[in-house]
Amino acid sequence: MTSQTTLAEPGDQPGTPDSPGSPDGLQAGLKNRHLSMIAIGGVIGAGLFVGSSAGIAAAGPAILLSYALVGLMVVFVMRMLGEMAVARPSSGSFSAYADQALGRWAGFSIGWLYWFFWVVVLAVEATAGAKILESWIPGVPQWAWALIVMVVLTATNLVSVGSYGEFEFWFAGIKVVAIGAFVVIGFLAVFGLLPGSDNPGSGIAHLTDSGGFFPEGPGAILTGVLMVVFSFMGSEIVTLAAGESQDPQRAVSKATNSVIWRIAIFYLGSIFVVLTLLPWNDPSIVEDGSYVAALNSIGIPHAGQVMDVIVLTAVLSCLNSGLYTASRMAFSLGQRGDAPKAFAKVNKRGVPKAAILSSVVFGFVAVFFNYQWPDTVFAFLLNSSGAVALFVWLVICFTQLRMRPIILRESPEKLVVRMWLFPYLTWATIAMISFVLVYMLTDDTAREQVILSLLVAALVVAVSLVREFRGRRKPGTADGVPVSDSSRK
Repeated sequence: MTSQTTLAEPGDQPGTPDSPGSPDGLQAGLKNRHLSMIAIGGVIGAGLFVGSSAGIAAAGPAILLSYALVGLMVVFVMRMLGEMAVARPSSGSFSAYADQALGRWAGFSIGWLYWFFWVVVLAVEATAGAKILESWIPGVPQWAWALIVMVVLTATNLVSVGSYGEFEFWFAGIKVVAIGAFVVIGFLAVFGLLPGSDNPGSGIAHLTDSGGFFPEGPGAILTGVLMVVFSFMGSEIVTLAAGESQDPQRAVSKATNSVIWRIAIFYLGSIFVVLTLLPWNDPSIVEDGSYVAALNSIGIPHAGQVMDVIVLTAVLSCLNSGLYTASRMAFSLGQRGDAPKAFAKVNKRGVPKAAILSSVVFGFVAVFFNYQWPDTVFAFLLNSSGAVALFVWLVICFTQLRMRPIILRESPEKLVVRMWLFPYLTWATIAMISFVLVYMLTDDTAREQVILSLLVAALVVAVSLVREFRGRRKPGTADGVPVSDSSRK
């Protein structure tokens, strides 16, 4: 078993007295309020606002069970990740833990796959944001808006981790306030407590009055799972960001313990409101979007414009966090010798400039592909990264199985957060995720995603194994890592 130490590269700059640096040279510039909002906002992706209507159309009211099942998986995965992150905070999070517990091939593979996922997300979100901005100011072409958005958020990330945290605090804050207000107003309308609305209260009859709770059959629950699972990606970002906070253990512990109510309110609560304000098969849910349709049903003026602002905020938040996440994963890979050494260097402000710029360059390339070859090259990139979220969750589960004994042996006092019913619930989560992956192979729309994602994952694993084999043959190395940077147990 390789026990990896976290060392800064020779060119790294230490933290300044005003903003103490972490052992790897990054600045501890994220405040508690930043981490709290990153944790809350991390589970509210743009996919919740724009993608929920397709899930409702496919499964009807049973989509609530789809969200509940995926939410349960995320709660379990976050609990496992929180256990490891509290004990060993790291900018590489689950990739660094996989490196330590499963082997260098695992850390290398899942780290690069995760980076690839977020680089593609950058292109998706930049394009989505550009479409909204172009509809407001049509004089500026869509590609120019995408460029402007990417440049602004790149500059934000380059300034300092504190500027990223501040932007994300406000972006996430708007999302949280908006969806919180939606849930409160929606519940008031559902139970007839909202004065002056066009719909004084429909109760919960809509959950069963249009074909029952399972209008498309119980099997639609699994179809819904495939449609909503990727909207949960991002909840793990707080464990990467915690490495740049002054109290990472407290931040991760708090985020892990609160993930249950966050998913319950923001996902289940908001979808429940939509399904009880309107029949699930109401055409406006697909035509206008589920949240706009719900707001229109209770007479909220300018609901479409309001939702455009909220969706744009969610897109910018996702872009901001995606760039941050990709760069920190690249930084961690560089530290471990799995990426160019330049990625592991930070400037005087404790920012991994090369890692950020490299991620942005690939993000720009993906944006270009999206405009030039949307149905071929970019479709391939999108599909080949589609199942990465599930791969990441699987790796977290297997890593936690191996890490728990290591932590207990080396530093049991740091096992502050514990996965429930270990190891039985961990194995149950592995079974759940594996079942979803297998079921994807039977679904016509998801089959291509999982097959292409598996092919890309196999390619990355093959590269990692070749690197490891060649590294072992070089004198002065152990498992491909310089002896001075690792210890063998």
